[in-house]
Amino acid sequence: MKLKKRRKGQVSGWRVVRRCVVFFTAICVVPVLLVLIVATDNYMRPVHQRPYLHQQLNHKERVLFEPRLNHNMTAVAKRLEMRRKHLKRMCRILGLDRPGNDTLHRPNPWEFLVDNKHRLVWCNVFKAASTSWMYNFNILAGYSPRFLKKSKKVPMTLARQRYPRPSLQALKKAFNSSISFLIARHPLERLLSAYRDKLQYALPHTYHRKLGNEIIVKYRYKNKKKNASVQRWPTFPEFVEYLVDSVQNGDRLDMHWTPIVEFCTPCMFNFKVIAHTETLQEDQMYLIKKARLERLIKPEWKNPGRGTTANQLEKYYSQLTRSQILQLYHIYRYDFELFNYSIQGYLEVGIPDKDPSTLLAAITLKDFRQNELPKVY
Repeated sequence: MKLKKRRKGQVSGWRVVRRCVVFFTAICVVPVLLVLIVATDNYMRPVHQRPYLHQQLNHKERVLFEPRLNHNMTAVAKRLEMRRKHLKRMCRILGLDRPGNDTLHRPNPWEFLVDNKHRLVWCNVFKAASTSWMYNFNILAGYSPRFLKKSKKVPMTLARQRYPRPSLQALKKAFNSSISFLIARHPLERLLSAYRDKLQYALPHTYHRKLGNEIIVKYRYKNKKKNASVQRWPTFPEFVEYLVDSVQNGDRLDMHWTPIVEFCTPCMFNFKVIAHTETLQEDQMYLIKKARLERLIKPEWKNPGRGTTANQLEKYYSQLTRSQILQLYHIYRYDFELFNYSIQGYLEVGIPDKDPSTLLAAITLKDFRQNELPKVY
């Protein structure tokens, strides 16, 4: 009996030892296995690349950046609402919201496109994504992308066949039941885009090539400037001289550089969406979703010009004197005010005027367009 008890005690002792070995082994080995499993899982799991946007991209590149699919449209809606309120407030302060008989106070329906079927109203501001939205309106009109690509007709001509110019009464009625919008662009960037597209790169035997030749005769050869340029198109300073003289003489401006305040008379209508080219991609997405047209059209940025205008601003505006830049500001002052743009960055690159009195005269210059109602300076 004693022998049996001794063996039983010995067995119990070995059992304890084994349990201890197993316990300590588990403590040492299991964490290592877990680490290996996690590491292996990380290597085997598909890599999800994060979208990356460099902080130094210019605004045109920001426009072309594809937003995430789950982008928060609420933030865009708030931004657009702030623009609407700013426009209304400035219209009231500048006295531009009161009907009158001049071009600043008379509603102008001439350049509106009204799509009653899709309940969409657009004021076509030339050189402000106009090519892109003319394409979209032609798609909504029933033209196929293939037809538009092959057609030799001007897109505007095709559009007007389906969207005739509305009467003021019909336009006001459409505003009450449609999503109305316009696209604004920095006035001086829009002006440069118009110059490059219509004068610097004007096609032979066109109206703008003829206009360019007239500008050269008047502002290059007639003034007998020393070291006159031999290029076949007007220089940017020559074009600006022509523009300033045209406004001072009360001449009718070309539609590609007419101020938006006269082109669309935004203070005379209640636009629901004020898009900007600087945030065009997001603004377009919001507009298309709001109009429930996602299945028909998509955000577009069709730029047929020679390169990005935003990258050329300093090159061209450094050719102007500061007084010339200030004169341009007074031509487009209402556009600056209504759409909350600034002249900052443009004056700094201008050539300092040799005669201080010239700069002073430009600073104290009143707007070229007469506004009989009170204004704030």
